[in-house]
Amino acid sequence: MSSDVPLYAQVEHALVARLGVDLLPGDRLPTEDELIEEFGVSRITVRRAIQNLVGRDLIVTKRGQGSFVATPSFRQPLDALTGFVEDMDARGLPTRARVVRVEEVQAPSEVREALQLSLGAKVMHIERVRLAAGHPLSFDDTYLPIDLGRLVAQDDLENEQIFTLLEDRYDTPLLEAAYALQASTAEAKIAEALQVAEGSAVFRIERTSLTTGQRPVDYEILHYRGDAITFTTRLPRSGTKAEGRQ
Repeated sequence: MSSDVPLYAQVEHALVARLGVDLLPGDRLPTEDELIEEFGVSRITVRRAIQNLVGRDLIVTKRGQGSFVATPSFRQPLDALTGFVEDMDARGLPTRARVVRVEEVQAPSEVREALQLSLGAKVMHIERVRLAAGHPLSFDDTYLPIDLGRLVAQDDLENEQIFTLLEDRYDTPLLEAAYALQASTAEAKIAEALQVAEGSAVFRIERTSLTTGQRPVDYEILHYRGDAITFTTRLPRSGTKAEGRQ
């Protein structure tokens, strides 16, 4: 191995790239000796790489048994409008999507209302399973106005995120979004996509993203595995009476 990147970081990156490919949740990692031989590095380098993966909650170690791939679990702050790929990139995790459906449909009433469309308007409906390190975390229902949707539908939706396509390729900046979060349970279709038991806890998120002129251009219904993500935020106390309150 040769690079300006420290050796432990190279080993760490190489192992992350295997997650969800040939190393699935619950699988045991190669032993320290096997990793030393494979990468041609010292024991301390291997141990630091493993410690970093443990710190990122991607690996768990069991005394006397070795290191094992963990089921991914994240804390996601709700302090900015970001897409799935951006969130996972911030954690150094490879992402991809499995496209389930791409179709033109007449907008259902809730979609028509969210996107401010006329009765009978068509939209592009896109269903995808979003994976981080090969592990399914989110099932996304996306609805786009038909003019933008027909453009986006031609792109590589397995490897490109819709936010980036809208902003960088189709000159549609996303300025803000309205969120509605709800505790829910996984119906059969969602459960199968997320590889959980039917009835398992999920976060259901409705998100409407707006572009210039407050035009809504992206309406999504997202289902996140309840055991994989914790959403966090920080809110100020309204008014001034709370200042100095213990």
